[in-house]
Amino acid sequence: MIRNRIVYMVLVVMLAGVAALSGAAVGGVVVYRTVSLNQPASVMAPSPAQQVIQASNSPAQAPLTLNTTDIQTTITQAVKLVGPAVVTVSGTIPSQMSQFGQSGAQTVSGSGVFISDKGYILTNNHVIDGVTGITITLADGTTEAATLVGADMYSDIAVLKVTGKIPAVATLGNSDVLNPGDTAIAIGSPLGDFKNTVTVGVVSATGRSIDTGNGYSIDGLIQTDAAINQGNSGGPLVNLAGQVIGINSMIVRNSGSGTVAEGLGFAIPINTAAAVANQIIQSGYISRPYMGVNIQPITPDIANAYNLPVQYGAYVTSVASSSPASQAGIQTGDIITSIGGVALDGTHSFINILFSFKPGDQVIVVFNRNGSTQQVTLTVTQTTHG
Repeated sequence: MIRNRIVYMVLVVMLAGVAALSGAAVGGVVVYRTVSLNQPASVMAPSPAQQVIQASNSPAQAPLTLNTTDIQTTITQAVKLVGPAVVTVSGTIPSQMSQFGQSGAQTVSGSGVFISDKGYILTNNHVIDGVTGITITLADGTTEAATLVGADMYSDIAVLKVTGKIPAVATLGNSDVLNPGDTAIAIGSPLGDFKNTVTVGVVSATGRSIDTGNGYSIDGLIQTDAAINQGNSGGPLVNLAGQVIGINSMIVRNSGSGTVAEGLGFAIPINTAAAVANQIIQSGYISRPYMGVNIQPITPDIANAYNLPVQYGAYVTSVASSSPASQAGIQTGDIITSIGGVALDGTHSFINILFSFKPGDQVIVVFNRNGSTQQVTLTVTQTTHG
């Protein structure tokens, strides 16, 4: 399993070269963005996964019915609904030994939001990855200890739980009906110090994909120009009806060419986050399809450097015994070029293609062995990520 320790809670991704994605560390500036005064708002029906999460909740506040074109009043009302459910998430990265000596323990922080009156909090995986002593700070300044229920690095979602005070529970919207131009409100704790900061923008686009630089991409993201800074990670992106439509995750600051970018923030759609959170709450882990191989991604640069027979693919570095791949005859040194009819290329990574299937699915795997193209049929099983 690919594991990536995020120091200072910073995600680094590739976008038009190399783009720096800021997560839950400390640093950055706050920007305010004005929006149209005549944009209507609609109440979104929750998705089935959200209904499961919130089925046991005490009655939430009714979503807003908007009868005004005064956008500022509408934003204020939406923030009043969601704001009390937003928390600051803090933890400690233990001291570590490196080639430069022993580094001291570091305190890092991000944001989160209550999604259940059972004490469940939704945040990002990279906010809590590798930390100890997780605490949450409520909007009124109260601090409570939190436990990690489970996390999924591939969707960058984690669920925490507290047993103490629950000031409010956020209502979840339906991210499937978002359109570019919809108002987006981000709430969180930028820099770790400015708790419950509110910034406003629009949904710039939907369905964005960001390469993490670790052999997989995070797909289906919401792009927004609402200011999202380091420390906002894990906080909610909200619509004008006071419903959570996404979980703020990352920003792009610059490209590999040195071009400085502004207003490029990304959030995990709430329908995705809710589905992952529901599985974590029920099982404590995420079930993923499993083939049983460790791979090294092949790109044109790597292929040309090592004179490989394909431009894109997944070089098999090891095969787990008794795994689906082993039973199908896949060997170390094979280069997988297609899974289930989908070719590996610059936009389709091995992991993302594999994760498009369910445990139990039969898939045809095409691979290159010593210059010869072969194929096998195997049944993917499941593995857990907790």
